[in-house]
Amino acid sequence: MKMVASSKLHHAQVMIENMLPYETLLEHILKSFIASEADASNVFTQDRQVNRIAIVVFSSNSSLCGGFNTNVLKLMEQVVNDYQSVGRENVLIYPIGRKAAEKAAKMGLKVAGSFTELAEKPNVQQCIAIAQELGKLFLQGEIDKVEMIYHHFKSAGSQILTRKTFLPIDVKGELVRDHERDLTSVIATKESQQYLREKESQKAQGKRKREFDGKPLNDNFIVEPDMKTVLSTLIPKLAHLMLYTALLDSNASEHAARMVAMQTATDNADELLRELKLQYNKSRQQAITNELLDIVGGSVQ
Repeated sequence: MKMVASSKLHHAQVMIENMLPYETLLEHILKSFIASEADASNVFTQDRQVNRIAIVVFSSNSSLCGGFNTNVLKLMEQVVNDYQSVGRENVLIYPIGRKAAEKAAKMGLKVAGSFTELAEKPNVQQCIAIAQELGKLFLQGEIDKVEMIYHHFKSAGSQILTRKTFLPIDVKGELVRDHERDLTSVIATKESQQYLREKESQKAQGKRKREFDGKPLNDNFIVEPDMKTVLSTLIPKLAHLMLYTALLDSNASEHAARMVAMQTATDNADELLRELKLQYNKSRQQAITNELLDIVGGSVQ
């Protein structure tokens, strides 16, 4: 099983390594654009009061992969408890994998459908269909927020359990870590744009200049043919890629976790065999010693 998992991991790792940089850069470009353009607001970027929520949970169809499924299901239960105020009847689960579907049914949650085959064989067309369905429900107001729970594949020995907002698009979290007002940064955020515009306003009103006069970051986008067309094209594309990338991430993490689990099981079995062999040799040696003592004792008598 370790050899099979290792072979599948290599294929899955190539897929996620090819897809992840493209999805990450598109997400960065789109979020930076929305954050820096005042007219770039869209229904998919606006926060609303959460009364109904959908959770896309990525698990596996089979076990023997360490704590892979256990960690995902624990986080799913935690997320459901976080939205306990809206009631479990308003929580909709999209289970990618049999383990997630079984856990959702056991918890009495509403399940949107069966996607067990998607966990075994990632399919971009089916991911697009799910993303379109979620976007339609969000647009119609039937759900107010969508979250994803999956493992991010960092390396063969490290898979990071991730909880990520799918809809609405989280512009505030656009790669901002420590310095929201770092004017040397090329990353545009709502906070940095507001800060710089206030600086420009103070300068225009003739107020005292400070040591550094900032310029708005990425404030000169030229949008063709128009803002609505660009956003209506890029936002669905980003949604499709986010869902498909999360699936590839989860798939690679599953194979890595199974490979490590099988290697650990093999090492434990080898250690157990070594201990049992040592115990057997000791018992055998003791039996031979007892027989020799009996023979010697009989010859003396």
